[in-house]
Amino acid sequence: MKWEIVMGLEVHAELSTKTKIFCGCSTEFGGEPNTHVCPGCAGMPGTLPKFNRQVLEYAVRLGLTLGCDIAKRCTFDRKNYYYPDLPKAYQVSQLYAPICRNGGLTIVGEWGEKFIRLHQIHMEEDAGKLVHSAGNVTLMDFNRGSTPLLEIVSEPDFRSAAEVIAYLEKLRETLMYLDVCDCKMQEGSLRADVNLSVRPAGEEKLGVRVEMKNINSFKAIARAIAYESERQIDVIESGGTLIQETRRWDDDKGESYGMRSKANAADYRYFPDPDLPPIVLGDDELARIRATLPEMADKKRERYIADGVSAKVAASITAHKNVSDLFEDIVRHSGNTKESANLISGEVMRLLKGDDADIEQLDVQDGQLGRKLGELVKLVADGKINRNAYKEVVGVVFADDGIEPMRYIEEKGLLMVEDSGAAREAVAAILKDNESAVEDYRAGKQKAFGFLMGQAMKKLGGTASPDVIKSTLTEMLEG
Repeated sequence: MKWEIVMGLEVHAELSTKTKIFCGCSTEFGGEPNTHVCPGCAGMPGTLPKFNRQVLEYAVRLGLTLGCDIAKRCTFDRKNYYYPDLPKAYQVSQLYAPICRNGGLTIVGEWGEKFIRLHQIHMEEDAGKLVHSAGNVTLMDFNRGSTPLLEIVSEPDFRSAAEVIAYLEKLRETLMYLDVCDCKMQEGSLRADVNLSVRPAGEEKLGVRVEMKNINSFKAIARAIAYESERQIDVIESGGTLIQETRRWDDDKGESYGMRSKANAADYRYFPDPDLPPIVLGDDELARIRATLPEMADKKRERYIADGVSAKVAASITAHKNVSDLFEDIVRHSGNTKESANLISGEVMRLLKGDDADIEQLDVQDGQLGRKLGELVKLVADGKINRNAYKEVVGVVFADDGIEPMRYIEEKGLLMVEDSGAAREAVAAILKDNESAVEDYRAGKQKAFGFLMGQAMKKLGGTASPDVIKSTLTEMLEG
């Protein structure tokens, strides 16, 4: 029997706000355990929440970009469950009236184009974090508790791991270009729950759904999907019975294990949060947010290609928002799109070793790196420095943000020699030392010219302008 995999995703994106969703505590990653905590996010009795309005703006930005219906009035609900990292014994979320419904995004792959529908996007608070240490000891860190989240819930439209990864990559790109989430999966700011079932090919009825929780890398997600689909098929084909449950993926062992039976909405005893009034979104505020939406990656790619950048290089530039921002800074200061693109795809990526973690740490917000690299692009394009010097200074600028390119170039004597007097003196010495090559050239052997040219460039330490050397050498040979 042939089987079909059916999946839906619940993606949790931690928002890049400075403070938490219902209090003024910092959302900064790291810090000593339980230091970004106040009585409110620690769930102390008698405390009242105060809504962070920026969370609403970020939710609306994402919803508008993904074509969602935006609610002018939405509410918060309490999702009740007991777990050690949830001090209030409930999570503030949205069930009955979320901020966004419907919408979706298009993924492209070997299947062509496919539109993945969204069920909803809702705002909620994150739970704390359990830290498992040696000796079967579990510690609780509540720094992450009440960090604002957007939960992006898809319809069950996925049929393969490749579709899931394509969707997550596109969603990650969207979140980053909107500046609403840094998407650092290694820090837990982007996490995905995979709801998976299998059914005989051609059947309409859905199978028993299993949820795999908080998988935090694309490779792990693909491995988890392969394992879980095979596990379910094996259970059915051997005559067993699947149960609706939540399973945790162990990427080190390459297998999942059951955590608890999967709860439905009724099991969480949702009810409207009595301490949070409805959130009302006015037409003026919605129009203001819509007007601030940035140019997205696919539009940037189209623009770069129209400016003469190859499709492959345009894709590599836009794969990370900060790299795209750096590229545009370089173009702004150099006025040379093609040379700037070559710098990003070549030397910059070499220095960053193509590593996603290093690329994510690249800080371009103040524009200084783009300014310096733009100056270097202009210098090499104008023939003021040669390629070797160009690469050297690019590396130095990356290693030390206190270096000014022109000052370094002047101190190291890397400017190309434009002085025809110095070129004439060097060429005269070369002609004198290589009389046989001169005779070969005058006898019609053009290769001799290249040899003499190379000798003259070498004598001037590679800093002579090739155009000046060429014209001087031609003049003196013909003379």
